[in-house]
Amino acid sequence: MTSELKRTPLYDLHLSLGAKMVEFAGYEMPVQYADGVLKEHLHTRAKAGLFDVSHMGQAAIVGPDHETVARALETLVPGEILKLGAGRQRLSVLLNDRGGIVDDLMVSRPATDGRLNIVVNGACKEKDYAYLDARLPAGVRLERFDDRGLMALQGPMASAVLARHAPDAATLKFMSFTEMKIGGFDAVVTRGGYTGEDGYEISTRGEDTAKVAKLLLGEAEVAPIGLGARDSLRLEAGMCLYGHDLDEDTSPVEGNIGFVIGKRRKEEGGFPGAERILSELANNPSRLRVGVRPEGRAPAREGTEIVDMNGAKIGVVTSGGFGPTANAPVAMGYVDFAHSKTGDPVRLKVRGKELPATIVDMPVVPHNYYRG
Repeated sequence: MTSELKRTPLYDLHLSLGAKMVEFAGYEMPVQYADGVLKEHLHTRAKAGLFDVSHMGQAAIVGPDHETVARALETLVPGEILKLGAGRQRLSVLLNDRGGIVDDLMVSRPATDGRLNIVVNGACKEKDYAYLDARLPAGVRLERFDDRGLMALQGPMASAVLARHAPDAATLKFMSFTEMKIGGFDAVVTRGGYTGEDGYEISTRGEDTAKVAKLLLGEAEVAPIGLGARDSLRLEAGMCLYGHDLDEDTSPVEGNIGFVIGKRRKEEGGFPGAERILSELANNPSRLRVGVRPEGRAPAREGTEIVDMNGAKIGVVTSGGFGPTANAPVAMGYVDFAHSKTGDPVRLKVRGKELPATIVDMPVVPHNYYRG
């Protein structure tokens, strides 16, 4: 591992917990701990897991008032940002002029007027920041929070655990956020979940991140979880990983995340690639991201060809592996739209053999979010 890799505020804690460290998005990150990926995955589904996601990019878009800032961002994303209420957040995507996805991001509106907080993927953050700096209009600027740490507490017991240290966490609704103190430390807490489970994202000052992590890990229900289990959890939950399931050639319609396109935006357009995206909404895209369920026990990894029953290539797997909760192989990928119907039989070319599989709905494991 080279010395050029960055380290999160939890690096020393990872080492003390016996983590196996790997390169990820330019950082040294824990891929697993002593219990291994399988046990970490199942622990998160049953109790609560703590993830280090400090490599992700935290920033704000700042201007004179909400309308100015929201309209500026709406020139770059297809979401309805103008009506985003204070204390609420939503998923959106930055678009290029072809309607391809530059990155997916979370957008939230704090109580302070004229600000929108964003969280972008760690591997894309420098690209995203340059994109925003080049396109935001005069009077609106990007403000980076490079000094903050970020953790995710995920699982059915996450709420009970966090409420012991921050009682208001229990009543926070899905896709909402607020400022609160956790064990006396200032934090911005959102309620969401990349695992499909109920849970929180906890943003703290970098110097406080390890202290809050130790506080939470001191609870009997909580275990540290690495990137390996994070990947298998999000795969079962049908969540995309940018650079694998989404990229700059893929539109949100092809990516089967059309929900990021606001109703008003469908009527008005005004976002990059609108002509392509609105045409795909009206006439269907040429391909679509779908769930794929291989028969048997052999997983279909990224890059596996998907073929029809006559052996003709119709798509490719973009994420795949074994789903511990599903107790079966789980995959997602892109297929020609004509073959994207749930229940359609397909075959996967795995190690030179064509293995049977079926197009399935996502998520494979149902989401367990707290709606209030």
